[in-house]
Amino acid sequence: MKRRDFIKKAGIGSIAAGSISAPAIVNANTKLKWKMVTTWPKNFPVLGTGANQLATAITDMTDGRVKVKVYGAGELVPAFEVFDAVSRGTAQIGHGAAYYWKGKIEEAQFFSTVPFGMNSQEMTAWLYHGGGMPLWEETYEPFGVLPAAAGNTTVQMAGWFNKEINSVKDLNGLKMRIPGLGGEVLKRAGGTPVNLPGGELFTSLKTGAIDATEWVGPYNDLAFGLHKAAKYYYYPGWHEPGTTLEALINKKAFAGLSKDLQVIVRNACKMVNQDMSTEFTAKNNAALDTLINKHKVDVRQLPDDVLAKLQALSEEVVSELADKNPAAKKIYSSYDKFRKQVMAWHEISEKIYFNVR
Repeated sequence: MKRRDFIKKAGIGSIAAGSISAPAIVNANTKLKWKMVTTWPKNFPVLGTGANQLATAITDMTDGRVKVKVYGAGELVPAFEVFDAVSRGTAQIGHGAAYYWKGKIEEAQFFSTVPFGMNSQEMTAWLYHGGGMPLWEETYEPFGVLPAAAGNTTVQMAGWFNKEINSVKDLNGLKMRIPGLGGEVLKRAGGTPVNLPGGELFTSLKTGAIDATEWVGPYNDLAFGLHKAAKYYYYPGWHEPGTTLEALINKKAFAGLSKDLQVIVRNACKMVNQDMSTEFTAKNNAALDTLINKHKVDVRQLPDDVLAKLQALSEEVVSELADKNPAAKKIYSSYDKFRKQVMAWHEISEKIYFNVR
């Protein structure tokens, strides 16, 4: 707590105020121009177009009173500098994923995804009805950033590999692009996690700079042409069972909006959060069919013993992170309590229905 107070008074709080001075509340005739920076390649299907949709929704729903222009990764700032750009006020809004900022705020990873954790439906329920959002806002508050859920990938694939995974031993020495907590789990299994932006995946995999990569799922992976760079496509996405994507809003820019505009921005984020997950649900299977039947991709399930080992390691990683500081412990306590409650309900609802239908 002392560390956070110091940051607020002496460091990051002043940085966050940098480029955006305290604005006057806009009136009905005020026209604002907002910049949105993203971690995604410009116009990339679902992820990039989801950011575009958010920008369009804010612009249209405010009748042009807040006009948002989108910059893809590298256009205004590099992909992994989006959080800092919004914190500084270089941009008023950003779009990315909380696990990309783990070097800055390690506990933020709980707001993106947890290996073997909650799926998209459960994550959204925790955020908006289980106490997750206040904790997320508290986590970003020292940086002058307001978070909002603005997309979800649903359950991902385990990834593309240029070597077979038949046992836990095959993970030893594996150099794989995998972010967040999943990357730490792979490291403990003997692999080497690498954090790369999406635009670098194909070349890195094709040239052998990495042995494997995860991205999202069939629809996005097909768009990147990853089937041309790897032999095997494994499932399930144990590391990202329902990854929440986020809108990052500069707090001073948000405070300068009238109440009606603030409501519009928040509801636009909720709309995109829902729409992105339904788009992935609608398009992933057709893309998978194309990968299998047109491109003859070898799709395989990870062996049970590999999944069991990864799950055991995941529990270690998450528990250790939760014990690192009071903020992480507080967040994970809320997350885990809700996860157990929703799992008990889904055992006799969603899960049993999937098994019998």
